[in-house]
Amino acid sequence: MTIRVAFKKLHKDAVLPKYGTEGSAGFDFHVVEPGKLWPCERVLVKTGLAVQVPEDFELQLRPRSGLALKKGITLTNTPATIDSDYRGEIGIILENRGHEVFEWEAGDRLAQGVISPIVRAVLYEGELEESARGAGGYGSTGK
Repeated sequence: MTIRVAFKKLHKDAVLPKYGTEGSAGFDFHVVEPGKLWPCERVLVKTGLAVQVPEDFELQLRPRSGLALKKGITLTNTPATIDSDYRGEIGIILENRGHEVFEWEAGDRLAQGVISPIVRAVLYEGELEESARGAGGYGSTGK
């Protein structure tokens, strides 16, 4: 399936995302400002881009696996959801779970995006059917 997703540059140095390879599920997001992130710190980093995601889809922001493995850099709210009706600047909430200060330059790739279909549910109050598991949770199935 192929859909069209429009990006708008809000910053002169913004870089449009692109897929790294033909088989990539995610496309890379570059940032427009340099920065530094201390261990156990989190920060909102700007991409300089706005997006128009088609209705019934979302844009998910996810960590880059190389940064996660090598530096302990992740996204605090992963996957982050960009809704189809949001038109503001895309920001990346970075978190440093590593043991060293992490520094980046303007133009670096710090996250990836994946377009995903969504299903809208009809939410209502009602009685719940019984199940084998019941209300057991938080480790109850590991007997």
